[in-house]
Amino acid sequence: MTAISIGSTVFAANPLLEKYSTPYETIPFDKIKTEHYMPAFEAAMKEHNNEIDAIVNNPQAPTFENTIVALEKCGTLLNKVSSPFFNLLSAETNDDMQEIAQKISPLLSEHNNSIKLNDKLFQRIKTVYDNKAALKLTTEQQMLLKNTYDGFADNGANLSDKDKEIYKQISKDLSMLTLQFGQNALKETNKWNLLITDKSLLAGLPADVIEMLAINAKKAGKEGWMLDLKTTTYVPVMKYAENRDLRRELYMAYSTRNMTGGEFDNKETIRKIANLRLQMARLLGHKTYADYALVHRMAENKENVNKLLDQLLVAYKPAAEKEYAELQGFANKNGAYFTVQSWDWSYYSEKLKKERFDISDEVLKPYFELENVKKGVFGLATKLYGIKFIKNKNIPVYNPEVEAYEVVDEKGKFLSVLYTDFHPREGKRAGAWMSEFKGQWMDGKKDNRPHITIVMNFTRPTETKPALLTFDEYTTFLHEFGHALHGMLTKCTYESISGTNVYRDFVELPSQIMENWGPEKAFLDGFAVHYQTGEKIPAALIQKIKDAENFNIANFCLRQLSFGFVDMAWHSIEVPYSNDVIKMEKEAMAKTQILPVINETAMTPTFSHIFAGGYAAGYYSYKWAEVLDADAYSVFAKNGIFDKKTATSFRQNILMRGGSEHPMTLYKRFRGQEPTIDALLIRNGIK
Repeated sequence: MTAISIGSTVFAANPLLEKYSTPYETIPFDKIKTEHYMPAFEAAMKEHNNEIDAIVNNPQAPTFENTIVALEKCGTLLNKVSSPFFNLLSAETNDDMQEIAQKISPLLSEHNNSIKLNDKLFQRIKTVYDNKAALKLTTEQQMLLKNTYDGFADNGANLSDKDKEIYKQISKDLSMLTLQFGQNALKETNKWNLLITDKSLLAGLPADVIEMLAINAKKAGKEGWMLDLKTTTYVPVMKYAENRDLRRELYMAYSTRNMTGGEFDNKETIRKIANLRLQMARLLGHKTYADYALVHRMAENKENVNKLLDQLLVAYKPAAEKEYAELQGFANKNGAYFTVQSWDWSYYSEKLKKERFDISDEVLKPYFELENVKKGVFGLATKLYGIKFIKNKNIPVYNPEVEAYEVVDEKGKFLSVLYTDFHPREGKRAGAWMSEFKGQWMDGKKDNRPHITIVMNFTRPTETKPALLTFDEYTTFLHEFGHALHGMLTKCTYESISGTNVYRDFVELPSQIMENWGPEKAFLDGFAVHYQTGEKIPAALIQKIKDAENFNIANFCLRQLSFGFVDMAWHSIEVPYSNDVIKMEKEAMAKTQILPVINETAMTPTFSHIFAGGYAAGYYSYKWAEVLDADAYSVFAKNGIFDKKTATSFRQNILMRGGSEHPMTLYKRFRGQEPTIDALLIRNGIK
């Protein structure tokens, strides 16, 4: 590697700053070291500033091309550096990476503010925007112009100089606090473990789970079985452990994370984030943060969000109360002479489900071996959209467990790179997500194709069994793969509106619609075979999956609604909040509560979606998207679940279009009408 020059500054050799010589110019993870990031960020920010200066100092009158398009093309190097860093901060982090994040986050915040609050730059943008009627722009160009103008106006460009300084400090503080929230959640989760030396305490747990716990202990240099708070441990213990005290201990540990004091406590961080968001919203002329955030959402305002949440609450709560009464009766019938608590719910639900439908995860898992599921999910994309996946071992990956694929269309033309990362690690945050290492855009006639990643935390293989997925893990795969399709199939002119760069309450449609194929016999028949015998999943078992599809669905819906109500409560405050964080949660959740309230627990201190992610005043979008996906899938259900004409319409009107038009315009172009909640209620057996 040779030294790199950025303007008049010379930087030491750094793979992040050089042209990649890898297949499809993928990130050379094998060459990047932690110490490369900070100098690369510094160089990239310097180059970005030079690009901005060139636009600002252009002596020509502002035009769409020399201002809006020029701005869109700025920051390529910074994106190139940021992409691997922040993706790995979630999937492959360590103390050194987190230390860099603490240093770089305020610098990036300051850098972005210096651009968004650059008055000369904004005046050029405003000139173009004010003259848009005379410009004869395409629909996509109009959207880029609107997004550019709004992106500046919504980030303080119209503020006074004094208020701009206040805005800068708020955004800088928020970047640090949201980062801290996420790091605290990961560290608190990782630090807890419980060594079991008496195997009888694990009665009821499946053999492969017990084997996994033994492996955990062995890795820690211990004899016995090591429990932790990762979902691959927590979920099976809640479902299967006969020892009620063990379930309670694990539940309490999981549900009191980041709230009992100590260095990782998030309660004060939550108050600070919520209050700073309120301050920012008020500074920008909005009553609450929700009012500010929802302007650029399909829901448009918090009244519409609350209306949706309340409508669903009215529809589902009676059914949820009935479900709880049935479960309590079942538990009593089976010798449980106590009130069913939160740590009992999954255990007795699993038993009731098995009794009622003769089905369980342990019956299903042998048919959902990960490699077969991959073939099935990839094969679904081939059937619907003609695309194929070719593993390429020459593409560098950031962990040996990660696999990289070339994705090609029906004619063999390159579409995308797809990375898959399936199993939990200490350096990986909980949950599942899709992201991109590189977006998509057109450069003249050249189509720069995206590099997409999907990350999950699925059950690992053991010494005796391959990775066997639960049905929930399988549907999670479908969900994240739907996001991936949205990213891989996009074809827009501008990167900032391609792929998943859409309104927050539209982004979940492509992911959630994929879950609808999960229980379909015609789909399962193609890949779901017993990992030992090769026997195809029996038709009777598939029917049981369908029959059990809505088991306890109302309580699941209420859980989602409770999260939505908590989110809206935090982001609808009109004065700074100084009271108890847990009190806020309990009050917001009260109307959704079916199970007995446990005052010592809370989910808000680990609610990363809204306090560390991009779902602030937006968690409702999961339910909003369910309305959309149920309505949209009804077209596939009517025309055939592999119908090419329907799939092509969905691809051309939704997946390819990114955020190039208003999402409701795109949706109606596919569906022919606006969605209603009817399809969702019918699917869930409520109507």
